Amino acid sequence: MFSHVMLGTRDLSRAAAFYDAVLLPIGLRRRQVVPDGGPDCACWVMPDHPLPRFYVTLPFDRQQATVANGGMVAFLAPNPEAVDRAYQAGLAAGGSDEGPPGERLHYGAGYYGAYLRDPDGNKVHIVHRGDML
Repeated sequence: MFSHVMLGTRDLSRAAAFYDAVLLPIGLRRRQVVPDGGPDCACWVMPDHPLPRFYVTLPFDRQQATVANGGMVAFLAPNPEAVDRAYQAGLAAGGSDEGPPGERLHYGAGYYGAYLRDPDGNKVHIVHRGDML
């Protein structure tokens, strides 16, 4: 469905460290980004899958990155334990809690997720969708 998703950051090094911490436990890996004339960015993909991609970037217009009110990026985890690891790693890497790991049965049987804010304030959801297996 998606080619890529991008979030802005004010501090690329800090954001990259946060997303490395959160995304590695759920199986995503950072890939090299070939400079294309745009601002510096970092990118993650599933191994052996060129798409979809997730990017954090300094804004193209060189203005300060802002947070989307009501916006959220949700990442699929292979199991509930990976949700727990990603959540804890995100907190340790400068993220803040928006909802601890746990079942959220109102979304479906087997739905297990956690919510964080990245260091820039973007809302991030890590979820295992046992209801879709």
